[in-house]
Amino acid sequence: MLKNCFGGGFLLFAQPRKKKMKNVIFAASVLQFVFVGAAFALPPPEDTPEEVLRTQIIIEARSPIDGEPLTPAQYAELTVQLSDPQPPDPQVNPKRRELIFLLRLRHQIRLILPFVDF
Repeated sequence: MLKNCFGGGFLLFAQPRKKKMKNVIFAASVLQFVFVGAAFALPPPEDTPEEVLRTQIIIEARSPIDGEPLTPAQYAELTVQLSDPQPPDPQVNPKRRELIFLLRLRHQIRLILPFVDF
C-alpha cells in the first residue's frame, strides 16, 4: 500500500470494478480485431507467390487479336507481324492537300477573329 501526501492510503492502479472491467473488455476486443484482421489480410495458402511466378517460363500464349491459344513459335511470328510498320498513308492530290490546309487555316483564323467573314 502506498501513502499519498495527505496521509491517506491507496492501492496502486485502484479503479472501480466497472471501469476496470470495461478496460479489460476493450483491450480484449482491440487485440481480437488486430489478430483476426491480420489473419484475413494473408493470401490463401494455395495461392502461388509472385516471386515464384516471375521465375517460371511461360510456354503457352494467347493471341492478342482473338485470344486463341498459340504455341511459342506462332506467338513469336504473330508479334513480328504486328510490329511491322503499317503501310504509309495514301497519297493525296496536291491541290486537295492545299485546300485542306487553307480550310484549317480559315478555321483557326475564325477562332481568333470571329467577326471577320470569309
